[in-house]
This record gives sequence, structure tokens and C-alpha cells, in this order.
Amino acid sequence: MRIVCISDTHNMHRQIEVPEGDLLIHAGDSLGVGTLEELEDLDNWFAEQPHRHKILIAGNHDWCFQDEPAEARELVRHAHYLQDSPLELEGLKFWGSPWTPVFFNWAFNRERGQAIAERWAQIPDDTDVLITHGPPAGILDRIISPTGTVRPGCDDLARKVETLALRLHVFGHIHEDHGQEQIGNCLYVNASTCTGSYKPLNPPIVIDL
Repeated sequence: MRIVCISDTHNMHRQIEVPEGDLLIHAGDSLGVGTLEELEDLDNWFAEQPHRHKILIAGNHDWCFQDEPAEARELVRHAHYLQDSPLELEGLKFWGSPWTPVFFNWAFNRERGQAIAERWAQIPDDTDVLITHGPPAGILDRIISPTGTVRPGCDDLARKVETLALRLHVFGHIHEDHGQEQIGNCLYVNASTCTGSYKPLNPPIVIDL
């Protein structure tokens, strides 16, 4: 299966060139301010893409999925929307989850520790491909600033993924650390499309799984 990974398009999805593949994964922050109108345009864009499967999760900017969940889910007609939920495609087991540790006052935030660990505890042990909005701590989560390097990934998520036999973990959220890293049998992909300056310049990452 050829998997095309994007994330953090921030309502600039029509400005990016998406390679062909079997599955298009969007790992959250697809919207700008998180309105239903933005989501409707995103779904129309999904309909235009040639991939036979599409998966979408929410991110911390995607407010309508948190504040108007029923209306938002009804608008997603051309992708599988996952929120702490599974999906099986062509023999691969997927799990998608939007949560990130508290950062100011964004959507789908949970306090570090028990509150967010309870979300990760729901991930099934037999998951092949995990899609979360944010990264696990220490993996493609680096922000370099004038005051030093910060790694805001989730420690509780890192502990959970260590217990799983994942083949692929796709996320975004940290725009500055776009790329991929192989650790053991799992390929970790930070698919953030936008750069740290919110320009949609990072290319989609294509994986053959």
C-alpha cells in the first residue's frame, strides 16, 4: 500500500501538490480557525483526490470537531474520520486520535499524566498504523529557538508506543521537525505541511507499507 502523509495544512490544502497513492492520511490541523465552512471545503478537496482511501483526524486548530461534533462528522463524506477509533483497510489496522498535551487553550488538549494517558490506553495492541496529531516525546518533536531547543512531544504517548508493535506512526503538530525516522520496526513520520512560519512548503511524505 502506498501511503501519502500530510498534516498541518491549516486551510491551505489547495496550495499543495499531493502525490498519487492508495491512501491519503491527514494527521490534523487541516483547518485555519476551525469552522464548518472550512471543513466543507476540505471535504470537497478530498473528493478531488485520486486516492481510493482517505483518513482524517482532528488537531488542536480543528475546533468544529470538538465544539460541533455531530455537524462536523456529517460534513466528512469523502474520508474516514477517526477520533479514538479504529479502521481496517486492506489487512492493515489503523487507529486515529487527536489529543495533544495542554498548550495554551487549544482544542483536544489534555493535561500530561493520567488525563492524556487514558486516551492512549485505548489504542489496541494489534494496531499497525497509528495516527496522532502530536508526536511522542523525543521523536521528531524538536523546536530550535534563540533560547534553546524544546521538545514538547508527549511522554505518555512515547511510553504507550513502546508497548506496541507498530509499523508506522504518522503525526504532525510540530511544524519545525518535518521528516521521518526509523526506530526498530516502526517508521515515525512528522508530516507537517506548514513550516514554522506557517508556509505550506514541506512536501508530503510517501511510504510504501
